[in-house]
Order: sequence, then structure tokens, then C-alpha cells
Amino acid sequence: MPLHYIFLIFAIIAETIGTTALQASHQFTRFWPSVLVVIAYGLSFYLLAQTLRVMPVGVVYAMWSGLGIVMIAAIGYLVFGQRLDLPAVVGIGMILCGILVIHLFSHTSPH
Repeated sequence: MPLHYIFLIFAIIAETIGTTALQASHQFTRFWPSVLVVIAYGLSFYLLAQTLRVMPVGVVYAMWSGLGIVMIAAIGYLVFGQRLDLPAVVGIGMILCGILVIHLFSHTSPH
């Protein structure tokens, strides 16, 4: 797997950790989750910047934000008990399909 994809995967994981900690911080009223938010987002943006050395910003951002949305929706459901209705599930599925289209068929993104 190319290094830029590894950077992107870890950027998505860090962003997901940061967003999960954001929910756990209760609007920055809890110290350690708030610290984790700052660290995780900082790491995520650093790794995202490394990915942008090779891939175009539109493709990188679509994949980073799209997969982050999918992962956060799953964590929201599993960890925080947040339920998704059918339109939300369909919409998230469409986001996932869009990412697959970009990855599988676009020549804009190096593979």
C-alpha cells in the first residue's frame, strides 16, 4: 500500500478519535477528553497534509470526510446509543458509494 494511503488512513482514524473525544468532552467541560480532541485533530491535520503532497485536495478531503462520517456514525450508534433512521443510513451508504467510485474509477487519485 502506498505511503500516502497509510497517512490518509491514520488521518481518518485520528479525526474519528478526535470527534469521539469531542462528544465525550461535553462541550469542552471535561479536561482529558478536551486534550485528546486537540491532539487527535492536530495529528489528523498533519497526516492529511502529508497526503496532500501526492493527492489532490478535493479527492483527499472527500475520502477523509466521507470515511470519517461513516466511522463516526458507527461509533455514535455503538458507543453513544445514537440511532439512525432509514434516510440517514441510505445517505451514509451513498457517501460510502461515492468514496468507492473515486477510489476505483477516478484517474485523479494515484493508486
